[in-house]
Amino acid sequence: MEYSLNKMLRGYQQFRMKYAEGDQSIMHYLSHHGQQPQVMVVACCDSRVDPALILQCDPGDLFVVRNVANIIPPYEKDEAHHGTSAALEFGVRFLKVKHLVLLGHSQCGGIQTLLTCKHANENDFISNWVSIIDSDCDETMSVDEYAKLAIKKSYQNCLTFPWVKAQLQSKQLAIHQWYFDIKAGQISAYSEVDGKFQSL
Repeated sequence: MEYSLNKMLRGYQQFRMKYAEGDQSIMHYLSHHGQQPQVMVVACCDSRVDPALILQCDPGDLFVVRNVANIIPPYEKDEAHHGTSAALEFGVRFLKVKHLVLLGHSQCGGIQTLLTCKHANENDFISNWVSIIDSDCDETMSVDEYAKLAIKKSYQNCLTFPWVKAQLQSKQLAIHQWYFDIKAGQISAYSEVDGKFQSL
């Protein structure tokens, strides 16, 4: 625990030196001009899958929302609380991002919970949340195979948001389906033409 805290404090000092010190710093610029990211990423909370680290981006480059199993829920305009949908709306309607990346990954614990249902009575929110991407599938499907299927399900859910669909139709927005293999450290992208994930 002490090692982790010390590592974070050292990292914070490095961040200050690289991004925050001086009038010409990135943070100084962003504070005066606001954020104008061109890319939004929906990623998992998994500690091994940090979009800014994987893509080596600077502050201000990415608008990121992270949740268990990198899920886009369907459009539901009601009185419930919709954190991911609110972030999606902010990115698409207000920041007007040009690219929306759905970033799934291997060894996903959320997908594992969905497939096994062994913790259904042991958690308050997770089982209900991952049920959004529940789909008829081959019972022999692996966690990683289902994670790729879940990315496509989230893509379909994106199309239920009227302002996402409008931006797609007007070619103001492109949606990318990406899958990150943790062991290989490699991203593959889904090709609509070939109907499969291919190395990015």
